Amino acid sequence: MNSVRYTLASLLEASADEVLGRLATLYARLGFQALWSNAIAAWRAQLPVLQQAARELIQFRSDSAEWPILFEYSIPLRDRRPDAIILAGNAIFVVEFKTGAESHTAVDVWQVQSYALDLRDFHPGCRGKTIIPILVATDAPTNEASERLIETQLRGASFAVQQVNAAGLGPCLRRFSASASTAGSDGVDADSWESARYSPTPTIIEAAQKLFGGHQVREISHAFSDTLDRTSKVISDAISRSRSEGIRTICFVTGIPGSGKTLVGLNAAHSPELLHESQTSAIFLSGNGPLVKVIREALCREQAARGVRKSEAIGVASSFIANVHGFIKAFGITHPDSAPDHHAIIFDEAQRAWSKEAVAKEHEIERSEPALVLDIMERVPGWAAIVALVGGGQEINTGEAGLAEWGRALANRDQNWCILASPDVLSGAESVAGHRLFPDGTPPNLRVVPIPDLHLRVNVRSHRAQFMGSWVNQLLLDGPSRTVTTEQFGNEFPIVFTRSLARAKEWLRERQEGRQRTGLLASSGAIRLRAYGLELSSAFRKGVSYPDWFLNPPGDVRSSFQLEIAATEFDSQGLEIDWAGVCWGGDFVVDPETKRWACFQFKGNRWIVPNGSTREYIRNKYRVLLTRARRGMIVWIPSGPDAARDPASFDAVTLRLARAGMEQLD
Repeated sequence: MNSVRYTLASLLEASADEVLGRLATLYARLGFQALWSNAIAAWRAQLPVLQQAARELIQFRSDSAEWPILFEYSIPLRDRRPDAIILAGNAIFVVEFKTGAESHTAVDVWQVQSYALDLRDFHPGCRGKTIIPILVATDAPTNEASERLIETQLRGASFAVQQVNAAGLGPCLRRFSASASTAGSDGVDADSWESARYSPTPTIIEAAQKLFGGHQVREISHAFSDTLDRTSKVISDAISRSRSEGIRTICFVTGIPGSGKTLVGLNAAHSPELLHESQTSAIFLSGNGPLVKVIREALCREQAARGVRKSEAIGVASSFIANVHGFIKAFGITHPDSAPDHHAIIFDEAQRAWSKEAVAKEHEIERSEPALVLDIMERVPGWAAIVALVGGGQEINTGEAGLAEWGRALANRDQNWCILASPDVLSGAESVAGHRLFPDGTPPNLRVVPIPDLHLRVNVRSHRAQFMGSWVNQLLLDGPSRTVTTEQFGNEFPIVFTRSLARAKEWLRERQEGRQRTGLLASSGAIRLRAYGLELSSAFRKGVSYPDWFLNPPGDVRSSFQLEIAATEFDSQGLEIDWAGVCWGGDFVVDPETKRWACFQFKGNRWIVPNGSTREYIRNKYRVLLTRARRGMIVWIPSGPDAARDPASFDAVTLRLARAGMEQLD
């Protein structure tokens, strides 16, 4: 057991010394001896309050005497423990004390609400239960409004945190035990509840480490395993069929932001099902250099913790994930007649493959990267498979060819490819920002099979932000967009904005706990944020280790937790952090007169209007930045001026965000 457990009846019979002794033993067993001296005084004050509340509850309804109460239950991976959890049949009370507190602060309210949300989302013993979070500020004045009965029906939305003082805990438990009656419901087996497998959705870094260690999607993401499993199975079956029938197949996979495209790609790249005799499994290829570096470093660190030598770990990690431009250079430019050992490749963010103009500029060969990839995989003997993971509105650099270039490259092949496609790439749906694989219709010489399961519809980056992608798309619409709100997020996924960078950092620090990563994000074009102490020049960023930024713990000055260095869209695309602080720059603002989004580049001493597709790249930068958060986000808009930007433009941005439903902190 990872808690101290009583029933409400046995708690009344226990002495304070007995309970404190058991808690001290728990702390010692969990390695928290140093924390016990700080906790003992608080528990001496809290125990009489809980015992009195238990006494009142038992007097109110006698069957509550056998309800289990768990002290200091450790929520896995959170490094934090609610003070008490009461298992009341179909109701679960989550109680957090603030001993000596005279008020209920927003930070404390969020803390207990966050406990409740995590239990609901990731603890199987909480599914279908009514969860009531209670914050006890022991010395707060009685607040009638906070003690009246508030319905907490779970509509897939938020919890109402009950805010009481020491005397109000008993009445609160009584009222909610009546409204969430356990009559006729199954009781909760405390042993089963406490030992149930807690399964939070992993970050992409954690997922890569687990997949590399031989786990599968179902093992690492229970909450969303069905949708990921279906897509993974389609991919696995397509590769297996290619191998058994000796054909060449390409799969186009789409999904909303945060839906797990990279996750299913990594799963395919390291799936034991794809190992066949002496043939190697697939390799995951990405043009995102920082993503490759961060995941490789994470794999190396995980292997080093197991005693593997670093040189060996680097070699193994490199066989799992590689830079796509290096792959294309090796087999398409330097050795154009050779073939890779891998029969299957996973191409992450395939729409970002280089155009033939970009390739010609770099290698003096007029072939686009999609065409070169098809050339390479046609030289692989026997059979080949390509899995193209396609995002929407994620093109952020000049020279990226887009989805249609894959269609053109396929239409011009001598060899036949079996094309399995998400319906979204054929229809130009929102998930691909309106782009189509075949803008002029499917060529008659191609075999195209639409497969709905190749589209991922559920946000697995954050269970609490299922509508984030659509919300961001609406926010970034050109011109006066229709009013959109954040009501669908409720209180579960806070998104707010501020005009103060100091306040934004404070908000992030208030929410950082355990392994939850906080960090600042900013557009690479927001150069004038230098005036506020944020350096974003390419020369500066080349000296930053973003693997350290994403992987190092709190207290390390190189980590994101320090809130000193902002990661740009190039550094963060494909990755994620729990709590994001997006720093708005002068490269993408609202024109105060036209009320339309306006794009700029900073040249010399002033902002200039860019030409052509650069404007769309700038818009997409903010699409990337605004969809990196897993738990919540604060946006900081400078008050200006910055010697080069009229502050009215930033004021207009705040109006747009407010119209979109974001709350302003200050």
